[in-house]
Amino acid sequence: MTTWTDVISYVRTRYEVLEETDGWLRFRLDTDGDRTQQVAVHHVPAGDADGVAWVEISSPVGRADAIDPRRLLELAGTSLVGGAAIVDGVALLKHTLPLEDLSVREEFERPMTLLVARADELEDELTRGDRY
Repeated sequence: MTTWTDVISYVRTRYEVLEETDGWLRFRLDTDGDRTQQVAVHHVPAGDADGVAWVEISSPVGRADAIDPRRLLELAGTSLVGGAAIVDGVALLKHTLPLEDLSVREEFERPMTLLVARADELEDELTRGDRY
């Protein structure tokens, strides 16, 4: 059985953690060229959902008030993983995975990498910047 501690350990050994609490981590990944992209991984305890603990991966695209949300939804609709959301004024892509029996290497790393790459592409297209 995979635990939140397993996910934290996996991230810490592979990435430079920028910020961390008991329930989430924020770190940065290199993307194409000289670009980078922030990613946050949140723990959703079993009591908060359907009796199963979850891991939520999210990556910002831009300030919600600075992008066209309709265009974001259209572009996010072509993504293999994740969906678009606005949280605290930030547009982002996010993807959620059940924690139990999670293969951290395959079922966490692959969707995270795909999500982060797509969020960076959307950030570039919608903002022409690399803030996140």
